[in-house]
This record gives sequence, C-alpha cells and structure tokens, in this order.
Amino acid sequence: MLRFCLVTTFYPPYHFGGDAIFVHRLARALAARGHSVDVIHSVDAYRLSRPEPPPGFEETPGVRRLPLVSRSAHVAALLSHQTGGPGPYARQLRALLAPGRYDVIHFHNISLVGGPGVLRYGDGIKLYTAHEYWLVCPTHVLFRFDDKACFEKSCLRCTLHYKRPPQLWRSSSLIQDCLQSLDLLLLQSRFAIDRHRTEGIDAPMQLLPGFVPVPTADPAPISGEPYFLFVGRLEKLKGLQDLFPMLRGFPAARLRIAGTGKYEHELRTMAADLPNVEFLGHVHPSRVADLYRGALAVLVPSLCFEVFPLAVVEAMACAVPVIARRIGAVTELIEDSGGGELFDTATECRMAMERLLTAPSLRSELGMRGRSMAIERWTEDAHLTKYLELIGGLMKKRAAAPLISA
Repeated sequence: MLRFCLVTTFYPPYHFGGDAIFVHRLARALAARGHSVDVIHSVDAYRLSRPEPPPGFEETPGVRRLPLVSRSAHVAALLSHQTGGPGPYARQLRALLAPGRYDVIHFHNISLVGGPGVLRYGDGIKLYTAHEYWLVCPTHVLFRFDDKACFEKSCLRCTLHYKRPPQLWRSSSLIQDCLQSLDLLLLQSRFAIDRHRTEGIDAPMQLLPGFVPVPTADPAPISGEPYFLFVGRLEKLKGLQDLFPMLRGFPAARLRIAGTGKYEHELRTMAADLPNVEFLGHVHPSRVADLYRGALAVLVPSLCFEVFPLAVVEAMACAVPVIARRIGAVTELIEDSGGGELFDTATECRMAMERLLTAPSLRSELGMRGRSMAIERWTEDAHLTKYLELIGGLMKKRAAAPLISA
C-alpha cells in the first residue's frame, strides 16, 4: 500500500466548489483501498469569506486532515498570493512534506496553500491536477473583466478589475521553474490540455478525467411536476442571468437552482418576478442526487471555459440529459457522450428545453447515452485503475533512472 498526501487549498468542510469535492472523493477512494491518506488544506483561505464551515460533514475513516491555520488568515493569504510561496506555512509544510514521508504527493488547488513554491517540497512522486486555469490566469477562470471568456489576455487590467493585487511573480519564470519538480500534470479534458499548452505551460501532461458517484440501478421514471435544474456556484461566469429573459416568456419551464455564491443576490433580484424560477440555496450532496434524478434536464449556461464540470458528469451518471452552452470542455463531454444538446443562444436553449418537455422518449434516449459514458469512463473504479497505473509507471521510471553522483 502507498502513502499519499493530497495538498489543496479547500477541503470539506472548509470548501466552496467542485475541486474540493473531487479531492474528498479521491481521498475516500484511496483510503477504502487500504492506502494511507493525509490531506493538507487551508482553513485560513476558507475563513477569508466565511467564519465557520457548513454543517453536515463527516470525517472519512482512514483519511487524516492536516489543516493550516495561522494567526491572521488575511496576512497568510496575502503573503502566499503575492510571493508565490508558502509564506507563514513554509516551516509547517516543509516538515509535513519531509523527504521520505510520502510515496505520492498530489497537488490540487494550491493557490493559497503555498502557491507554485509548494511544488518543490517533498520527494515522492509528484502529481498536480489543474481543476481550473490558475497556472495561466491570475483569476483562475479565464473570464475576462468578469464579462466574457478570455481570448485576448489583459492580465494586469483584468486582475485590477477583479479588485485583486497584481502578482508580479507571474511575469517571472517561477511557475515554469516549479513545474520542473512535477512528475506529471494531470488535466481532466482535452480542451484543458490544449489551453494550457497554448498558454505556454511546458510540462508532461496526461488526460485523466475525474469521477463521480454512478448509481448502480437504472433511474426511476420522473414523478411530480417536471422541472429543469441548475447545480453550481452562483457566479456571473456561470451564465444563469442569460436564461431569465427567455424563461420570462416560457412559463411552462420550471427551473430549480441549487447552490449559493457571490452573485446570488443579483440573480434573485433579476428573477424576482419569475414564478417559474426557484432558488434552493445550499443543498447537501445527498439531496442533490435526488434533484438530478427528478429533473427533465440539467442546464449548464456557463460563459467560461469549464475544465471538467461536475454538474454535467453527475447529471449523466443519473441518466439525466444536459443542455449546455457550446464552450470549453462542456462541448467535448456532450459530443463524446451524446448525452445532451448544445446551444449558442438563449433561443436555441429554449428549443432544446421544449423538445425535452414534449418528448419523454428523447429525454430517455439522451439520458441513457450519458449514463453509458459515465459507466464506461467516470466511475471511481475506472479513475482509480488509470490513476494507480500512472503512478506505478512513474515509480518504475524513477527506479530505473540512473543515479547522478555528486
């Protein structure tokens, strides 16, 4: 059995988005297979926005959390953000990741848990999964001026627009130098690989899609009033605001929205006169699965370049079609699986919704296509088999490498 350390900024219960959920699932899956698993994460980073974690989290047997906490969350975050290094966590991280302690060190979102500098720590097999575009974008999301997908970079002005201090180290070779410490950079979609290469990232890359819980039984027929579903953070880049004008003239379409976020107040204001739009707020993961199964389709109107959107894959795992904007990795997921429809305009989105409202057989056909792909590619077993094969290959390669004398 192997000794793993997963290093990430956010981890349940101190978390917000899909990257933390993935790390939690990976830690649990590795521990269930008998591996030793530690998770280093930053409580400070979470407390920048919220003082206390949400309730309902249960510790995973066999997984040990190693939280980073300092006297001042704001100072710790600022130092890491501005220096590209661990800042006040340096001594603690150096001890936690001491040589010989772990067989595998797997980095995830490292933005506020040590920056690129943390990639140099430790001596196990080193992997890094890019859940967003932090390596090539100061705001992580390639969403220019909080308005549209980034095709023409203006990083300094865009960073200031987001009211974040510029990271001067990004104009140096720090990221590329630190990436030399990695054995492998893991990307969850072909689109993400191409985008990182286009942006100049020079590191060994490997496609390794994530995984989600896939129900073993085929889904039951829909009961109750039909609805469409959105699941995710309520941020401008998720594009929900583009659907409200269309829904205003489409009363037959009921939309339920599961999630919270910084853009929630604005979205609620926009939808105040829409009786067919319902905000559910934060929904526990156990209940989200029931929401998926009862939906006609999941709507993904993202305006940004998603890397591997969990809502798309989770919906397909539940045999629920996806109606999504044609952008980023969402496009390849739907085209590869046949598990949904793509749109470029709100009118096209409405047409797809009308088809699924009036043609139950189409919903069933698209849903089963998506579920077939989920069973083939996005289960825990499929992911862990490939993941451990990659690690085994890297270990053999390292063992066969000639020793370099001093």
